[in-house]
Amino acid sequence: MRILILGGTTEASALAARLAGRSDVSPLLSMAGRTSDPRPMPIPTRIGGFGGVAGLAAFLREESIEAVIDATHPFAAVMSRNAAEACALAKVPLLALRRPAWTPQSGDHWIEVPSMEAAVQALGKSPRRVFLTVGRLELASFAAAPQHTYLVRTIEPIGDALPVPNVVAIQDRAPFHDAAERTLMQRERVDVVVTKNSGGSATYPKIAAARSLGLPVVVVARPDEPQGVEEVASVDEALEWLEKRHGRAP
Repeated sequence: MRILILGGTTEASALAARLAGRSDVSPLLSMAGRTSDPRPMPIPTRIGGFGGVAGLAAFLREESIEAVIDATHPFAAVMSRNAAEACALAKVPLLALRRPAWTPQSGDHWIEVPSMEAAVQALGKSPRRVFLTVGRLELASFAAAPQHTYLVRTIEPIGDALPVPNVVAIQDRAPFHDAAERTLMQRERVDVVVTKNSGGSATYPKIAAARSLGLPVVVVARPDEPQGVEEVASVDEALEWLEKRHGRAP
């Protein structure tokens, strides 16, 4: 069975590892290429885009793909929409593998907002020390609020993505840990944390650290998923879907 995994997440990597080395499947992992030094994967990997819906549909036909698993980041809305439309055109079954979203716990002070622009507004007009953990591509929105001091953590260098007077940039990659996150926030005198509701355990320690320090967290809600796409929350469920649908996967 020829399987295309749209990756870039821990779940995609875990699924690739579970399918690696099997004689009854031929998996291919696709990565967007936004990280310059991606971790090596145990299955064949392609880097880069497909050229929109038409390009992806053509790729599915040319490569005789029999199933697609969209294990992209919960905020990769464009890719997910393209995958849904392309799979419909090519008549290839599609499954979305999505980690559960975080939910507020006792002691959390969440400010839930629908967009990055709303997150900027939620910071208010008075200068604050803001810990931004939203990804390099989302930083430009915060240029509209240059009065704040920003502590920005990304995997890749931010370059000139956030042109404001006061920025401290940190390059680091998950997983993170509660104690280290608390230490970082205390050392940098953080007033508020801004994050996407990405879910998962690797970056959750910032939420736990903010809770323990009594800090507010501006949480950007996930974009809507494409309609009509079946969704599961774990690698085991994705493998069960393959087995149930096609009868030949583990």
